[in-house]
Amino acid sequence: MELKLDLQFFSGEKTEKATPKKRLDSRKKGQVAKSQDVNTAILLFFVFILFITLGSFLKNVITDYFHHSFTEYISWEVTESTTHRVFLESTLEIAKVVAPVMLIAVIAGLASNFMQIGFLFTGEPLKMKLNKIDPIQGAKKIFSARALVELVKSLLKIVFIGAITFAVLWMRKEDMMLLSSKSVHDSLAFFGDTTVMMGISASIALLLLSVIDYAYQKYDYEKSIKMSKNDIKDEHKNIEGDPLIKSKIKEKQRQMAMRRMMSEIPQADVVITNPTHFAVAVKYDETKAAAPFVVAKGVDHLAFRIREIAKANHVPMVENRPLARGLYNDIELGEAIGEEFFQAVAEVLAYVYKMDKKTAKK
Repeated sequence: MELKLDLQFFSGEKTEKATPKKRLDSRKKGQVAKSQDVNTAILLFFVFILFITLGSFLKNVITDYFHHSFTEYISWEVTESTTHRVFLESTLEIAKVVAPVMLIAVIAGLASNFMQIGFLFTGEPLKMKLNKIDPIQGAKKIFSARALVELVKSLLKIVFIGAITFAVLWMRKEDMMLLSSKSVHDSLAFFGDTTVMMGISASIALLLLSVIDYAYQKYDYEKSIKMSKNDIKDEHKNIEGDPLIKSKIKEKQRQMAMRRMMSEIPQADVVITNPTHFAVAVKYDETKAAAPFVVAKGVDHLAFRIREIAKANHVPMVENRPLARGLYNDIELGEAIGEEFFQAVAEVLAYVYKMDKKTAKK
């Protein structure tokens, strides 16, 4: 089992689910699980619902336009002004018919896309890529499993929609045979009702097929973005950073913090020592803190360096083993001392200030 896993790791076999970062990167590139059939089915359904709702209005607009054309426009003299007027009025009448259909189509298209993938705007799929016109890659796509699925899906759509259309016409065959005895108005109403019935039935059938297609698109998408163990490792390394670089950065930060700490020692009021293992530099500045605070601390070699700098800058050093150890363990750099150390530190500072006064008198 371990050998098999190792072989998968080194061969780069994509067996792992995509990470959130991989999914986000794919989404930014426009690679999402989406079925175009869902868009088509919803679009057709709402357009035919619109025909049911506004059918009489659209019919009146079209018939009025034809009536006006054959009773008035046909008798007009062809001049620049009449041509301009005919063009404007015709455009307005056509817009009355087309605008509602276009509006519902746009709304349905946006809604169906939002249902599947949410809000997404990217220009990545529109970029020119030479591999899109690669004949070898094109041939592979033609003979791929996805192409076979698309072929089966197209055949199913033809069969379902053809069967539904035939069924609707078969159910209304008797009315169709009697059209010759009906008026133009009744014939138009029949064809309109039949067309809407076929359209809604076909869109519902297409919607059912699109659910299956969406499930396949989801499966195919998840498969396409799968990652190998090595991919996940590389991604984690890119996110977290190269361990070697991170260690160098941390070392650089540590060195900078060390230099900053050492530069604070000459301004300290006292260095409390162990005397050899611990050294803690303390300063009291009422403008910065209400209590004395630690400006430097160290153990062993670092404690030796603190004592050397303090000695070179004439900073007093006081030996107090429990206090030095307690301050080192409990107080961080730049942090004011706790109440448990107030009395001990105050005694040390009082001693230092007293010694400074004696030295000043001499």
